[in-house]
Amino acid sequence: MTALFERVNALAPARIKMAHPEVKRFIKFMIVGGFGAILDVSVLNILILVFGAPKFYANIISVSCAILSNFTWNRLWTFPESREQKIHSQLGKFATVNLVGLAINQAVFIVTDNVIFLPLLPQHETLAYNLAKLCAIGVVLFWNFGINRIWTYRHIKFGKDGVAPDYLDDSIPPL
Repeated sequence: MTALFERVNALAPARIKMAHPEVKRFIKFMIVGGFGAILDVSVLNILILVFGAPKFYANIISVSCAILSNFTWNRLWTFPESREQKIHSQLGKFATVNLVGLAINQAVFIVTDNVIFLPLLPQHETLAYNLAKLCAIGVVLFWNFGINRIWTYRHIKFGKDGVAPDYLDDSIPPL
């Protein structure tokens, strides 16, 4: 996985490499979140289609898997400076933010599935709940980045005296 993120770094266009550090962090957060979303949707579909789990519970489990994955990769890649902090304290904050995000995700998922997509696509229940899931992920993306940046990763400063450097360290330690 480390090689994959290194490859993503190498493919970034020059204007992204030169972007403000917060823009680069948000892009990285979205990439990590994209992998988390793939994990989330995959686990959701496996639980529902293979194991017959109710959507409500399957969503809780799938989001929890994504939260753990996202925490790991955000700590290693999006906010590498955060590795200086104690992991249990940081994970607690990240989990708290993401539990609120889970509540938002769950509400958007259930409402958009039952009120919007299922009535529009009654013969395509799987498509309906997957579209609802993508809406929920999109809404929660902004909550999670904003609150985690303000609270979980607030100790991270850019450069000397809070001045943003021209670069952001993209290195990932070997796992």
